[in-house]
Amino acid sequence: MTSQPAITLMEPHAPARQGSVVNIERSERELRRQLTRFSKWMYRLGFAPGTSGNLSARLDGECILATPTGCSKYLLRASDMVVVDLTGKLLSGTRNVTSEIGMHLAVYHSRPDVQAVVHAHPPIATAFASCGLALDMPLCAELIMTLGKIPLAAYATTGTDEVGASLAPYLRDFDAILMANHGLVTYGKDLLDAFMKLETTEHFAQVCLAAHELGSPRLIEEEAIRKLQQARVRYRSNCGI
Repeated sequence: MTSQPAITLMEPHAPARQGSVVNIERSERELRRQLTRFSKWMYRLGFAPGTSGNLSARLDGECILATPTGCSKYLLRASDMVVVDLTGKLLSGTRNVTSEIGMHLAVYHSRPDVQAVVHAHPPIATAFASCGLALDMPLCAELIMTLGKIPLAAYATTGTDEVGASLAPYLRDFDAILMANHGLVTYGKDLLDAFMKLETTEHFAQVCLAAHELGSPRLIEEEAIRKLQQARVRYRSNCGI
């Protein structure tokens, strides 16, 4: 890893004090470590087999740090991460950025509050997406409190602008979206937040599958849903979301 990304980030702005440069370098080093850590977790959970899946985080208002293409998430190192601008142009790194960077950029452009994006292929949630099923049944109070509903975006060709367009109708109102015949994208205030939404979605998919297999799912009633939604607003406000 070189200091090139940090220098590149400072160039568009007015000359900065040495302390500002040091802070940016520290922030980038920490984000690289986090991307590496969560990449390995995603692999170990079986959410990113082979070279699938990708993660990213904002460096600042102009640049994104992202995982590279064609790499096992288990084998990634901090030095493998790449820096791109908000058009997806590679600014620094020894590898090419993930071919699905357009998906990440669509989220960042629509949601200024989002600081990190995770895309994965958790098996049960992906099975729902492959059957044309959203995860929107009011079965679990926990899901209503944390994510509300998880919609299903229309099928789009991987690695094209179609993906961002398919997500667009849902980006402002949801923090997790199933992608038809593809997988799942989640996003949040940091990488931990985005990753926990990924785990929560897969857990709920497992609950839904088990409930259907048992044959008698009991949905939460409308009045109870309303109270949970009110509690969710308070929860998100207290957590600064």
